[in-house]
Amino acid sequence: MATQLPDSVLSHVSLGTNDYPTAKVFYDALLATLQIKCVMDFPGGAGYGRKFPEFWIQAPHDGGRASVGNGVHISFLANSVEEVKAFHAKALALGGKDDGAPGYRKEYDDKYYAAFVRDLDGNKIEAMLMVE
Repeated sequence: MATQLPDSVLSHVSLGTNDYPTAKVFYDALLATLQIKCVMDFPGGAGYGRKFPEFWIQAPHDGGRASVGNGVHISFLANSVEEVKAFHAKALALGGKDDGAPGYRKEYDDKYYAAFVRDLDGNKIEAMLMVE
């Protein structure tokens, strides 16, 4: 019996936070720039997506402190260059840190347009699209 594979190879990803209420405010506003919303919310955690929760923020399940993974980053698909710029600007306005201003990343591909920021816990996040 043949089945069609889903478009994505991932079900979801999660980032830990040490201040869930503040992180929730940050991600609610930031991800709205990419037409992504909170689709599941419970004490200590929230799932974001356009249709279902693909990205989660939460306090670590083991009760320990959340820490940043060296070499880890999460990239969100944008729908336009304007969304990438809005994502970057909103992150900075909300207290995030610049980690790569909006622009083409020719080292990846001539059409790769992205911006990188650090969230309030120091996690590296990106918004990107391939510009036609």
